[in-house]
Amino acid sequence: MAKDTKGTVTVEQTGSGIRRPRDQRATLVGLGLNKMHRRRTLEDTPQVRGMIKKVAHLVAVIDES
Repeated sequence: MAKDTKGTVTVEQTGSGIRRPRDQRATLVGLGLNKMHRRRTLEDTPQVRGMIKKVAHLVAVIDES
């Protein structure tokens, strides 16, 4: 029987969304980040990975499991 559990990824906002394009600010909000140094643990899906890649200069991946 195959395990159907997905991993999680923890991201922390390291850069400000101020003076960034609207789509980057919206991506931060979509990730649950809107203030500096906030952390969110999210399900590791291709959609979340794409969002992280879009704002990679504003976030840091803390933990992958």
